[in-house]
Amino acid sequence: MSAIARRVTYFLRTDSVSAPWQSQQWRGIRVRVFNGNLEQALTVMQRKMQSSGIERMIKRERTHHLKNSEKRVLAQKLLQHKIQSQELARKLKTILIKKVRGL
Repeated sequence: MSAIARRVTYFLRTDSVSAPWQSQQWRGIRVRVFNGNLEQALTVMQRKMQSSGIERMIKRERTHHLKNSEKRVLAQKLLQHKIQSQELARKLKTILIKKVRGL
């Protein structure tokens, strides 16, 4: 079994026990091989992987190891982004309430 096939089967075998936070369970990608044409089946499989997002998941898992300081910086940026989006939502809500009330 090739390395790519092992990675794909690893990502496709997620279930509720190993990943309870996921709401969707992967069913897998099936590709038929007609007349022993393996090259065509591989191209179809690659196209399906790209459209379903599995390829992005594999690349994301293959990234280099993050140091703790990098993790902290990323967590801080994510927190700031979350706070800004909450503030924007709160401001928009007050504007819409004023508009509905006719103030």
